[in-house]
Amino acid sequence: MAVSKLIKLIAEGEHQQQDFKFCINDSKKIAKSLVAFANTDGGRLLVGVKDNGKIAGVRSDEEYYMVEAAANLFSKPKIHFSTYQWNAEGKTVLEIKIDPSYQKPHFAKDESGKWTAYVRKKDENLLANSIQVEVWKKQKSLKGIYFTYSDDEKFLIDYLVSRQSITLSKFIREAHIHRQKAIEVLSNFVLLNLILMDIQENLTTFRLNENFDKDELMKFR
Repeated sequence: MAVSKLIKLIAEGEHQQQDFKFCINDSKKIAKSLVAFANTDGGRLLVGVKDNGKIAGVRSDEEYYMVEAAANLFSKPKIHFSTYQWNAEGKTVLEIKIDPSYQKPHFAKDESGKWTAYVRKKDENLLANSIQVEVWKKQKSLKGIYFTYSDDEKFLIDYLVSRQSITLSKFIREAHIHRQKAIEVLSNFVLLNLILMDIQENLTTFRLNENFDKDELMKFR
């Protein structure tokens, strides 16, 4: 591939499917990026590129082994990746490509030994909340969804019809239900695409899908 392709990629900057790394000196930190890409839309790491897009170069063998450790030892399940080595300006840039995973959720092991899931949003790796993790688990389950349109589900829909959004904690308080029940209701609705989840760094909100059809929901009653 021509070097011009690399220059074009760098010109895109960091975004939901691309991240720059000046170097890799901690496999646990890079596992967080691999997991976020695998749990979302996939993406690429360009190792040897500074945040401002300047090519710094790497020693590809050392960097590769650090990524391999991140993918195999500090990611669960293991992350599958492919690599490509670019040579530009007399320097080496290592491209790490991660496809969207069918095994999500993936978790990364942090410095304290805790396994945590992440998602990629724009140019950030964000902590995946309990609702998102539950949605992933249900997507993998062969049992499908056990769904009833009870008072709790009705409360949520009526609330979102009259208001713009709700958080998990507010749903628990307003509906007077246990946390696990709230997670169950919200994850079911997200999985059915009846509500949409907006994950931010310190806050996750839920809102009705614009294409929501209340008459269609009534079929579950």
